[in-house]
Amino acid sequence: MSIELDFTGRTVVVVGGTSGINRGIAELFARHGARVAVASRKQEKVADTVRALEGHGAAAMGFAADVRDLAAVEAGLSEVHAAWGDIDVLVSGAAGNFPASVNGMSANAFRSVVEIDLMGTLHVMKASFPFLRNPGACVVNISAPQAFLPMYGQAHVSAAKAGVDMITRSLAIEWGGQGIRVNSVVPGPIEGTEGMARLAPGPDAIAKVAASVPLGRLGSPEDIGHACMFLASDLGAYVSGAVLP
Repeated sequence: MSIELDFTGRTVVVVGGTSGINRGIAELFARHGARVAVASRKQEKVADTVRALEGHGAAAMGFAADVRDLAAVEAGLSEVHAAWGDIDVLVSGAAGNFPASVNGMSANAFRSVVEIDLMGTLHVMKASFPFLRNPGACVVNISAPQAFLPMYGQAHVSAAKAGVDMITRSLAIEWGGQGIRVNSVVPGPIEGTEGMARLAPGPDAIAKVAASVPLGRLGSPEDIGHACMFLASDLGAYVSGAVLP
């Protein structure tokens, strides 16, 4: 049985969409007909990704913004809305991470991850609300297993991503009356990403991680993109407040 997911005519915004998992998500939506906007801190990475999305035949645009700056995120999303109208799908995936024990990092280092992952998610949610299709929009936050699975050297990420999942559940309640669905996707170990390079450096470490996965392999950005597409499609029309590992 084959199911085709068609996002022709729909506007998709991927915050953090210029690298890794998030770029894979943006490219998958582009290949399935969506207009796709991406956001990142660096304008050159935005421009490169927009060219790549256009190479898939999609209408594409982007803006540079630091998710820690609410006003900058608001301004960028306003530009997208002015160009294309209401946002149908919002994927919020900007994140920061580095392995360090609590005693081995400063309070500012801990705060930096919380500001990017947790406060950044809050800023993207608050900034997007006036521009989301109402009813009908779908928001997907990209979380991490550290939200519910403690790992050595990851206390900062665990705290931040647990907050992201609870924002997801809370806004599913708050925004459900407007017909806006909010879910989060929790990627496992994904090949070719900066996160894997930091947390599992070298072939031996990667092999150990792959062996720990019941399916026996690392995931791909496309695997995560497919999960996002399911949630954003009509197939997921009654799914909200879910945290999907």
